[in-house]
Amino acid sequence: MTPAQTTATPVSISSGRLYYVDNLRVALTVLVVLHHVAVTYGNIPLWFYTEPAKDPSGLALDLLVSFNQAFFMGFFFLVSGFFTPGALDRKGGRAFFRDRLIRLGIPLLVFLLVLRPLVNFGSYPSVAAATGDPGLPYWLFYLYSWDPGPMWFVEVLLLFAAVYAVARRFAGPVREVPAAAPRARAIAGFTAGLVVVTFLWRLVVPIGLYVPVLGLPSAAYLPQYAGLFAVGVVAYRRGWFASLPRRAGRIGFLVASAVTAALLPVVVITPPGAAQTLVQSLWETVFATGVILGLLVLFRDRFDRQGKRGRFLSQQAYTVYFIHPVVLVGLGHAFSGLHAPAIVKFAVVAAFALPICWAAAYLVRSLPGAKRVL
Repeated sequence: MTPAQTTATPVSISSGRLYYVDNLRVALTVLVVLHHVAVTYGNIPLWFYTEPAKDPSGLALDLLVSFNQAFFMGFFFLVSGFFTPGALDRKGGRAFFRDRLIRLGIPLLVFLLVLRPLVNFGSYPSVAAATGDPGLPYWLFYLYSWDPGPMWFVEVLLLFAAVYAVARRFAGPVREVPAAAPRARAIAGFTAGLVVVTFLWRLVVPIGLYVPVLGLPSAAYLPQYAGLFAVGVVAYRRGWFASLPRRAGRIGFLVASAVTAALLPVVVITPPGAAQTLVQSLWETVFATGVILGLLVLFRDRFDRQGKRGRFLSQQAYTVYFIHPVVLVGLGHAFSGLHAPAIVKFAVVAAFALPICWAAAYLVRSLPGAKRVL
């Protein structure tokens, strides 16, 4: 037991603070940072600074990226959906949307206009060479490479929030109706439906398709993101997070492990095409559902406390997501002279990145007016 755990106080019913959800967001933010460090040194060069692996250990980093991608951003949308109805209820439509524009739109614009030039300057020479114009003006390169980077999540979340607000306007008043958590049959039915929708979607929008300008690096996962956001909204109204039985978490982890053992090797050996798309959609969706159920129950039952350290980590988590590309690109250049296996460089950079990200986030939030946005 850590000092933070020994000094923490349990969640107060009167405050309604869900410490376990705060702690989940911290854990997911850590996964985001580790995900992008793994991309930096693995074999999937989809980041602002990369050093493709030159040894087999890069495959371990690719596996980490694959497992993360299967569930972690969908989990973010689930949690975001959970907190959306209450915010709209408290503030009303106009104030809610104004708040979303401040909390989501301003960081998105700041990243595009200020932070992105800091993290993609290294690709300027290669883009200029690729265009056949070594004298390519930087402003033209800036427009040519325009996209929101990891802030695509904020971009999509802003859209989901707007759609929900409009739907609520026409749907009329709603009430919170506490209900028992969905049974296994309902969860299986949702998962099966999401498998089908994801498979059909990916026949048109395959994995790896990049949407320029909008900057969606994982457009193939949009059905999962939308579906889990909607589940989060319903879960808030019906109190599902609190009513999930403990065995649902255990079963979720077991199902995720079993489907991985059974289907992931099939994904690897199946040639690209509709068959592989179907198997991968099945594995990712079932795995994501199982892991999300497992983590929700685990954190609710074991990590529903928060001391000073946990509160500090939680308060900076959103800002860490916002600024971590600058930290990672800076560390990538700083350790570019380190000659070591890919997984070693990953471990070294990750060990520096996590504390630096949280320290930098604290400094950013200390700026006048920053806490209103971040």
